[in-house]
Amino acid sequence: MVPAETARSGMMRSAFLGGTLAAVDSVPGAAAAEATQSLPMNFLTGYGDRAFPVVNLTWGVLAISVIVVIVITALLLGALFRRRPGGWAHDPARLPVSREGNGLPWISIGVGISTVVLFGTVVWTMTTLSAVMEPDEDTALTIEVDAHQWWWEVRYLGDSPDEIFTTANEIHIPVGRPVRVRLVGGDVIHSFWVPALSGKTDVIPGRTNRTWIEASEPGVYRGQCAEYCGLQHAKMGLFVIASPEDEFEAWREAQLAPASDDIAEDAARGREDFMRNCSACHTVRGTPAGGAVGPDLTHVASRRTIAAGTLENTPANLTAWIEDAQTFKPGNRMPTLDLEGQTLMDIVAYLETLE
Repeated sequence: MVPAETARSGMMRSAFLGGTLAAVDSVPGAAAAEATQSLPMNFLTGYGDRAFPVVNLTWGVLAISVIVVIVITALLLGALFRRRPGGWAHDPARLPVSREGNGLPWISIGVGISTVVLFGTVVWTMTTLSAVMEPDEDTALTIEVDAHQWWWEVRYLGDSPDEIFTTANEIHIPVGRPVRVRLVGGDVIHSFWVPALSGKTDVIPGRTNRTWIEASEPGVYRGQCAEYCGLQHAKMGLFVIASPEDEFEAWREAQLAPASDDIAEDAARGREDFMRNCSACHTVRGTPAGGAVGPDLTHVASRRTIAAGTLENTPANLTAWIEDAQTFKPGNRMPTLDLEGQTLMDIVAYLETLE
């Protein structure tokens, strides 16, 4: 269910594109992923202090542009229909605009109005850039997003090593609290974009860029890589899940915990198979698996999607992805594993325990 959009004072809203917000408590788990994937990424509606000024500027410039087009079209049509016979086209010596006539002052007025409007737009733009450069209040929450072909590694930073953990393709944030985002990359140029919360910020190899996000309402906000980065660029999505402070802290505490050892027999067999077949590329904290090629899977079962928003996170989809990831996302670094049926089912059973 998508909640009704709440208007911010002085902010023009989109009535025809729909929202990008899905209520967390009314669209839980995998259902949220399916619902969120069906929503458009709407940059004409914002949720949060980082997005509000940009959305207002977007609507303002759009309104100014529409007014200018209407005025120019009206003047052009008026000139065409009011054209007097025997004008300058029939008399080359007669100029359409002369100092003696009344046309030149209108040109001066038009240039003056255009200059004022353009200057005002520049001032508005610079004011907006200044307003969104840094959050109004300091925040202790900083995350680092590492863009890969074609997924997002999300690392929550802390003052000590036991406060740091890594997840993938999902960013959880508390409602009403600014979150600083450090953007790093190691392969090609990507662009971090969650249109309802923030503008685009490039992710450039060898360079650390910074931005920040804030959500004014609980919800699931869709994001996307906005810079062409290769074959599967279109399948490099992410989700920002905003929740109340207490729910966010509960999620954070759960993410800090290592993988549970209290698992069923088939999952225990799957853990052994995982260590033999998957641990070179993936990390599961609390186990010998420490690979850094693919996403951290310590709590993969708690995520809404797999493969950066490509598939809903269900046992069937997880099985199909492990069996042949290239079918769903050709060119990705996940190899095709020749696993026997029971081995594959046991690995999936183990991954389903990593909540």
